[in-house]
Amino acid sequence: MSIGKFLGGVGALIYNPANNTYLMLQRSSTKDVGAGKWECVTGRVDQGEGFEQAVLREVYEEIGVEVQLDMLIGTTHFYRGEAIPDNELIGVFYGAHLKHPDLPIHISHEHAQYRWMTIPEMTTLFTDKAHQWLLNLIHRDQTLRQMLPPALLTVFHREGFEI
Repeated sequence: MSIGKFLGGVGALIYNPANNTYLMLQRSSTKDVGAGKWECVTGRVDQGEGFEQAVLREVYEEIGVEVQLDMLIGTTHFYRGEAIPDNELIGVFYGAHLKHPDLPIHISHEHAQYRWMTIPEMTTLFTDKAHQWLLNLIHRDQTLRQMLPPALLTVFHREGFEI
């Protein structure tokens, strides 16, 4: 295979430890890919951005509030729509929490609604193959949150993830 051209993608899975819920966004019916499907904050890396800067920008654009990144959940490779080179993305997902949980969320035009959901709610609601990636992401987030040493979390909060 030749060296490819990839778009960079980011995602933020936002967790509320107070009630063990995750912020889910329903994609607008006008979206060209995944219309009506539920997701976490997702987006693309703009030219000149790193992954961390891109995810913080995307969060603010999509929900109007700031988050604290807690950890890297994982990476992904996927096609946004048809499996052609122009749709190929390499992505990084972060686990996060709201910096100011008392501030209201204001979703952008990209989404129709938002809901804080428990894992049992999502397991019941997200039964189709199109949502399996989201359930896998949540499972990984829960596992990492249980294992993450507090000292390492402090380092991530203080220093971030960019090298």
